[in-house]
Parts: sequence; C-alpha cells; structure tokens
Amino acid sequence: MLRPGPDVQVYLYADPVDMRKSIDGLSALIEAEMSLSPYTDALFVFCNRGRDKIKMLYWERNGFIVWYKRLEQQRFHWHRASDEPLTLDGLTLNSLLDGIDIWRQKPHKTLSFDTVT
Repeated sequence: MLRPGPDVQVYLYADPVDMRKSIDGLSALIEAEMSLSPYTDALFVFCNRGRDKIKMLYWERNGFIVWYKRLEQQRFHWHRASDEPLTLDGLTLNSLLDGIDIWRQKPHKTLSFDTVT
C-alpha cells in the first residue's frame, strides 16, 4: 500500500467532486478553485458527494499520479467548505484514509470479507 510520508504537504478540496474527473479536470480545479499550481510538490485530495470515494493527485517529475480509494461501507469524515483549502501533513492524511475522524479522532470499524460476490 502506498502512503505519503510525514513531510508531504497535503491540500483537501472542500466541495464534492465528480469522481469521473481525471487528471485534467482535477488539475483545472486546483488552478481555478484553489488558486494553486498542480505542479507544486504537494498532494491534492478530493472527495465525492457521498463521501465514500477519494481521489488524490500528485505531480512527480515528469507526470501526474492519481490514487483512488473507495469505501465499501461508511464514509470519510470531510471538512466543510471554506474560502481556503485545508492543509494537512502526510500522517494526518493517512489517518483520514484509515477512517479516523481527524477532527474528533474517531475511527471507522475494521471490515473483513471472504469473497467479492
């Protein structure tokens, strides 16, 4: 599993995002809505309206990387819209990805499955 280190700068985009957006669409949101450059050394994190999917965008030397996580149950704890994007470090993002409410420190329950169908 890939996880960001503690020194990674992370920006959370507050509004819900259509998960059909690809690199170009997410990059346009970063520039137009967040007033930041998608080419900076930072990880940009987006969540859908249902708060069960997250996409992360990162520029690495010569191209973009996109990570995608879908929860099978429960929802991500997301911040409310504000004028400024919320900034985190990599460790706090890892907690968010693990289902911890980073504002209340309350985790999701662990799920265990035997088969897909």
